[in-house]
Amino acid sequence: MSADSRPTDISPSAGPAETHLIRIRDETARLAELLAGADPGTPVPTCPGWTLSDLVTHVGSTHRWVIHIFRHRLQERIWSREVPNGLAEGQSGDPAWLADGAGSLLATLRSTDPDLPVWTWGHGRSAAWWTRRMAYEALVHRIDAELALGVEPDVPPAVALDAIDELLTNLPYARWVTHRLAELDAAGATLHLHATDPGPHDHPTEAGPPRGGFGGDVSPGEGTQSGITGEWTLTQGADGALTCVHGHDKADVAVRGPAKDLLLMVYGRRFADTLTVHGDRAFLDRWLEKAAL
Repeated sequence: MSADSRPTDISPSAGPAETHLIRIRDETARLAELLAGADPGTPVPTCPGWTLSDLVTHVGSTHRWVIHIFRHRLQERIWSREVPNGLAEGQSGDPAWLADGAGSLLATLRSTDPDLPVWTWGHGRSAAWWTRRMAYEALVHRIDAELALGVEPDVPPAVALDAIDELLTNLPYARWVTHRLAELDAAGATLHLHATDPGPHDHPTEAGPPRGGFGGDVSPGEGTQSGITGEWTLTQGADGALTCVHGHDKADVAVRGPAKDLLLMVYGRRFADTLTVHGDRAFLDRWLEKAAL
């Protein structure tokens, strides 16, 4: 895998799977280039307690974890720490090791039937789920490295929209997140997100009592690529349960702003000045603290 960090222009005719494979390759290459010229001991503020060395070790270990899941056709969870990552005890990864793992991951994803049943932590139990997930795992950790190094991240709106959609599709199935959300004791509370980047999804956002009718989860492919609406409404249920639907609606708290900044907000990376909050800001802050990956 090349360490050239220049992103590839993705053909409009490329399907979602190929688009995500290219994104894994390019985002990992960008991360490797950032790391190559940086002090590995640099703190990563968006991942408290981590350094760049910890970040690269995490990303490369995750590559090898997913490869292991595929090779062994696993149907039950195995923790990434249980999978050998090729490093000696106490050793950290480096850009070459990262690139090697990414190349192996891409080869595995390309050679595996996307319908192969495997364990996932999200919505959908097939190999195809991991392609989209790993694309945005790579993107978010590239952003972590850039923020640690004082570089302003560049995320095109369409990419940010799909990344938000991927996260919100899967968040209701992330048990460690829903357990934390249960601590809010906020059944019935609603949160609306609205990307304001120019596009067909640009509608006014309102805050206030929900109109009702929140139900059902977004499907794994719904809203991806060009079909994204740019608006989502999340509803808290009992015991931390969470549902997400696309489209415009009133909510207890609504957040408007560029897709890139909404993405960084929902991942718990930063809250940009470009974001506008309508409604219960205190609830929003509590929710973001519990929901951050």
